[in-house]
Formats: sequence, structure tokens, C-alpha cells
Amino acid sequence: MKYTAAAFTGVALLVGCASIDDGQRHFPTADEAIATSWKTTDPAWRQRLVQDDTQKLCSQVRDRPDKATAERIEKMNQTMKVVYPEGGKLVGDWKRGEAIAQSGYGLRVGDTTPNRAIGGNCYACHQLQAKELSYGTLGPSLLGYGKLRGRSDAIVKYTYDKIWNAQAFSACSNMPRFGHNGILTPAQIADLVALLVDPASPVNQ
Repeated sequence: MKYTAAAFTGVALLVGCASIDDGQRHFPTADEAIATSWKTTDPAWRQRLVQDDTQKLCSQVRDRPDKATAERIEKMNQTMKVVYPEGGKLVGDWKRGEAIAQSGYGLRVGDTTPNRAIGGNCYACHQLQAKELSYGTLGPSLLGYGKLRGRSDAIVKYTYDKIWNAQAFSACSNMPRFGHNGILTPAQIADLVALLVDPASPVNQ
């Protein structure tokens, strides 16, 4: 009897499958796979793999919390401290805010330029001005934000607090908790508030 190369290949594949599916092989969990693929040994970077209570809850419900879970997450984040700029001025400079919104620098392996400020990368998710051709749509358009809402003390505080910790207002939001997680400073957040509410800002033209 003659055996073709294809026949031998088929047998090899079957043997290979049997050896893989013999119950002895350990298939890593998602957490194990992430931990072993994260090559850096820097403790500060590895800490980013550790979820806090909010992230754990959102992961459990795949970012689609029911009403009770959403209320729990929002209340939990509402009790967290919000740090305001020195002097309590919540509206900074919209021109600096625009630069922060445009910058995606920071929080990536390799972003290590000394003294370079982390950006907000806001255009990745939001439209902020009419002439901007490249913007994301994961978040709502913020075009005309100040025109529509005004700049009362209540609106300014809400805007600052939302940028500081979006989870306090919308459970399992895709928006980073910029202040709570130390991504942006209070002064940077105040500049982003200015970008949104200042009548002279391109957002409100």
C-alpha cells in the first residue's frame, strides 16, 4: 500500500491535536496573558494592570451596567476627592486648552521625554471645532459647548468635575478619569474648561 505525503501530514496533524488537547496544557486566563505580555518591569507601569473597584465592576458587566450597578459606581466616584487649581479658578486659558486637546503624548511605553506635559487627546473622541477635519466620534460632539450651556458657576464646576472623573456622572464611561488618575493636572483641566466655555474659544465660534 502506498501512502501519500498528504496522508502523513493528516496523521501528524491529528497526533498534534491530540497532544494539545490532552488535558495537560494550561491555557492562561485573560489576566495571566496580559501580565505575561507586559514586558516592562517598571512598578509604576505594571501598576496600571491592577484594576480599582470601579474598573472591576465595569469589567464584570462589560461596560453595560444595570441601573443599580450604575448608581453604585457613580455614587462611589462621587465620594472621591476632586482637587481644584490653586486659588479656585476653574477657567484657565483656552489656547493652552486647545494645545492639550490636540496632544496625544503620554502614558504609552516610550513616551519618556523629560518634563513634557501629558496631553488629553480630546480630538480622538470628540469634535471640538467646525474646521477640525480629523476627530473621533466615540464621545459626543462638543461643538458649541459654551454657547449651548453658558458659563455659570454651576456649568463651570460640572465641566471641571466631569473632566476630573467622568465615572461620577456616567458609569463605565469610555472617558478617562483625567484628574482622578493623575493624567492631567488641575491647571490643565482648568485650561480644558476654558476651551469649552470661553466665548473666544474655537469651540464656540
